Amino acid sequence: MRLATLNDGSRDGRLVIVSSDLARCVPASGIAESLQQALDNWADIAPLLETRQADLGEGASEGVEPFDQTAALAPLPRAWQWLDASAFPSHGKLCAKALGTPAIAEGIPLMYQGLSDRFLGPGAKVPLPNEEDGIDFEGEFGVIVDDVPMGTSASDALHHIKLIVQINDWSLRELAGREMKTGFGWVHAKPASAMAPVAVTPDELGDAWREGRVALDLSIKWNGELFGRANGAAMGYGFHDLVAHAARTRDLPAGTIIGSGTVANENYREVGSSCILERRGIEIIDHGEPRTPYMRFGDRVQMEARGPDGSPLFGSIDQEVVPATVPGRQR
Repeated sequence: MRLATLNDGSRDGRLVIVSSDLARCVPASGIAESLQQALDNWADIAPLLETRQADLGEGASEGVEPFDQTAALAPLPRAWQWLDASAFPSHGKLCAKALGTPAIAEGIPLMYQGLSDRFLGPGAKVPLPNEEDGIDFEGEFGVIVDDVPMGTSASDALHHIKLIVQINDWSLRELAGREMKTGFGWVHAKPASAMAPVAVTPDELGDAWREGRVALDLSIKWNGELFGRANGAAMGYGFHDLVAHAARTRDLPAGTIIGSGTVANENYREVGSSCILERRGIEIIDHGEPRTPYMRFGDRVQMEARGPDGSPLFGSIDQEVVPATVPGRQR
């Protein structure tokens, strides 16, 4: 099943069901008005959505309309909780090199709680206050769960994963190192993230969903040039492990989003990277100093993961970084 949210002027948008080619959609009206409403009652609502998806595929649905990816909101425009991990070992090593921070000891998943009151749509401009903050993109996969009880095991957590999404977790790198050294979480370094337009149920991935991992290449272009195509299968911890980790001492409400962290592979010299910080880490290893600058206003980033046969899944993220209007600040 493939779900998306269109802008109807409300904060949560209007839920639609999307065709397999991402060309058409049909409203979920009468079943669930928003994705959060569907997640709150997933056991009862999902079968009704699946029936309407089947009708759409057979051409038997009423109210079918063209699906415009660029005009879609994030599938879940705001969430009760956003927990982002760093589950790719090679990413952690390169980032420590680039930031000049000690490598963090492994043994449990690394995770922080980020801004969740809004997720940017796939074509939304990204307003940020200062080019000198080290503007960086981070290509990730994420999952959305239903209600997860505290203490849920990793094996049971797999069954709570209802949807998979593709995420651009924006970062301000010049602020990140300072905040990391405080021992507390990020605030200034982590503005709102963005999502690709379509959330998919795990079965839509077929064999590419295995061991709680998205075994797909995430293609990333920066200003039209291919930057990376790392594969999501290389997670040191699967999403079920991350969900269980997050639920160790708390219930997770339906609609909690958990991210994989930047998709990264050990053969980064062949496949490239999913963020600029990694490339700078590689340059430090090779040349003793970073050579690739961070993003400037007017730069664009595009991200898309397709099925093994090249078919569309999540749709595409295509965003431009622009200067924010900050009250009281003159340009």
